[in-house]
Amino acid sequence: MRQALAASLAMATALALIAIAGAGTNSNYVTHLNGAEEVPVRETLGQGQFLAQLSPDGTALRYRLIVANIDNVTAAHIHVAPAGVNGPVVVGLASGAAGSGPSDGVLATGTITAANLTGPLAGQPLSALIEAMDAGDTYVNVHTNDGVAPTNTGPGDFPGGEIRGQIGPNESG
Repeated sequence: MRQALAASLAMATALALIAIAGAGTNSNYVTHLNGAEEVPVRETLGQGQFLAQLSPDGTALRYRLIVANIDNVTAAHIHVAPAGVNGPVVVGLASGAAGSGPSDGVLATGTITAANLTGPLAGQPLSALIEAMDAGDTYVNVHTNDGVAPTNTGPGDFPGGEIRGQIGPNESG
């Protein structure tokens, strides 16, 4: 079953890369999300892919977030911080309800513009986010909560984040 889900995630990622790359813009960004990248590290089978493409004029970033083997997603964000450090939210990507059950497949798609920037990037141009992404100082994480106290009891119940990946330029695309 895990191999089938992993194969499905790989296929979805490949199709998403083809769809994003087909638009013919300047810069592509990607990251793989897992529990080992979270701070603190999380023991989970959950994983994901974040794919994004900057418009030719640099004013919009189209994205897709794909997940597998994860339950009770309550939120997904882009944060500003280097690897190994937790940082503030600068873009909301998805939201959900505690105890919402399994998520497999595309969790969120959309377009980020300067108007979507929050926290320390609020009021700045989109280029501020792109510069942080180019420097490896941004990450995506997916938060979970089963809705039952206490929290942090295991997969599907990590409100601070269950899977994470540092965003960087996709040099091959």
